Formats: sequence, structure tokens, C-alpha cells
Amino acid sequence: MDVEHVLIVSGLPRPLHPRWTTDDRRPTIPTFMSALFFKRFLKRPFQIASITPSSKALVKRVARKMDFSQPRVIAEYGPGEGVHSREIVRRMPSGSQLLLFELDPDFSRDLRRQFADDPRVHVINGDAARLPEELERRGIPHCDYILSGIPFSILEINKKRALLAKTYDALADGGHFIIYQVTNELRQHATLFERAESEYVLQNLPPMFITVFHKVKRRNGHHRPVRRPAEFSANHSA
Repeated sequence: MDVEHVLIVSGLPRPLHPRWTTDDRRPTIPTFMSALFFKRFLKRPFQIASITPSSKALVKRVARKMDFSQPRVIAEYGPGEGVHSREIVRRMPSGSQLLLFELDPDFSRDLRRQFADDPRVHVINGDAARLPEELERRGIPHCDYILSGIPFSILEINKKRALLAKTYDALADGGHFIIYQVTNELRQHATLFERAESEYVLQNLPPMFITVFHKVKRRNGHHRPVRRPAEFSANHSA
């Protein structure tokens, strides 16, 4: 598979109601491609969403969606090389925990090496659907944030909805599910979440949507009625 073909497979998104994200700087185009990341993309193109790791601009913008003013429990689906993981670890205070779910054994091995000296980080070489079991096994009631870079758009519909349901249940009331994706099609499926906000980040190759799904806090012991995310129309496609 040559680079030209890989670029076609990766594709570029068409924005859905984005809040265009531009800085005074030009979009950051990576000048160095991780050999491991590119090698794993070529081997498993449908498990890895992009041919390059996330840009610094995207990583920082994703991290700003999280409040690190107190200890947090955070899970990440598909951390890959760990570019988002490293930023989270840098920001999160002592007493926090970060659970990394990575299917690829080479990435998992590299993540364990990176975070070998940090007891707050747990690397799980397995499916993100194991999150509820891992939380129970570790005596953790809920996550404050769940971050995902896995390409939801290529998941079979029942698997996609099952993972969304497990994600919703694993979040604490008031928790947030944050995704960065080439397309924004997940909004039509994530109907369990009461609110969703998206922005479109140009400073990445390819450009990405960041969407934050909110699990609204209970009122008098009950959640607000579930509704479709604001601004989403099934007539739009990504």
C-alpha cells in the first residue's frame, strides 16, 4: 500500500455545523512521521484513524476540554503512540487515574514503557468495551472523562451502539465523552447523551472534529429526558 493510497483511505471530512477553529498560525503539518505509527497504520488501517499522530494543536485543544483542578478518573480508547495520553498525564494532578485501552500489542508495549514509572497510568491491551469490567476490577465507580480517537465510523452499527451505551454508563453524572474524528457521524448514534458540542480543527492532518458529549447531572434522582444532540440533522452526512 503506497502513501497516495493511504491518503485516499484516510480521507478528509466535510464539516457539519462546525465552529471553525483557526489560530493566527498556519495549520501545523507534521514534518516527522513516527515509523511505528505509520507501520501500524499500514498493517491495521481500519483500527487507526489517521496516518499520523495528532498534532500539538489538536492535542492541546482536546486537553482543554478537561478540568484538571482536582483528581480525575480518565479513560482513553485507542491512544496509539500516546500523544494525548502524555498531555493528560502532564496536566492531571496526583490522585488521578488514567486507563488506556489499546488493541494493538506493539502500541500497548510502547505505552507501558512510556508510563512504567507512573502508577496513575494503567495500560490495557484489549477492547474498549472492557471498560466497565476494568473499572469494577480496580474498585473505581465511574470515569469523569472518556476520550476516544478510535474510528467509530467504521464500526458495525450494533458494536458502535453497544460501546456508546457502555461509555455512557461508565461516566459519572456530569461526566464527558470526548472524541476526535475525521467525520462527525457519531452524533447521530450517541442519543443517550443529553448534549453535544462540536468544533472543527484545521491544524491537524487530516483536519478533525472534536465533539464533547455531556452526561447531564441528575435532578431529583433522575436524568433529564434523552434527546437527540442539538443542531444535528439526520439529513447531513459526513
